[in-house]
Amino acid sequence: MDYKKFIAAVENFPIDGILFRDITPLMADGEAFRSACAELKDFAIEKGAELIVGPESRGFIFGCPIAYELKIGFVPIRKPNKLPRETISVSYSLEYGSNTLCIHKDAIKKGQKVLIIDDLLATGGTMKAAIDLVEKLGGVVVGLGFLIELEDLKGRDLLKGYDYKTLIKY
Repeated sequence: MDYKKFIAAVENFPIDGILFRDITPLMADGEAFRSACAELKDFAIEKGAELIVGPESRGFIFGCPIAYELKIGFVPIRKPNKLPRETISVSYSLEYGSNTLCIHKDAIKKGQKVLIIDDLLATGGTMKAAIDLVEKLGGVVVGLGFLIELEDLKGRDLLKGYDYKTLIKY
């Protein structure tokens, strides 16, 4: 499926100079959304994932249906003060600022095979932070799945050594 026809380009969002790739039209189309989730689900099967992890918030949108279809768990990675129990955290840079991500300290079992799903690979900061969180808890990152990769931002350079799948490249 040509997923690009379902992605809207929004100039100067969230700040001037950024071309934002809006995935909401793809999410609003049942066939396109289901197809994208199915492709990422097949990648999870190929990698032998035992758990899906997704960063807030668009990682939830794709990660949850994939985990549901595979009958495996989903673990959210969230911003500070959003998880109710003890967490660990990592701070990182992104294309237009910085952020911190957190995960429950008991969310992943040592040796558990984890596939991390997010909507977009840009500079790689969010995904690298997610990888660091999973690995600090003893999880084994078996793959990374993305709807979109912004190739010019070279996020893949931070992810060397990790297998990943991207459905759309700009």
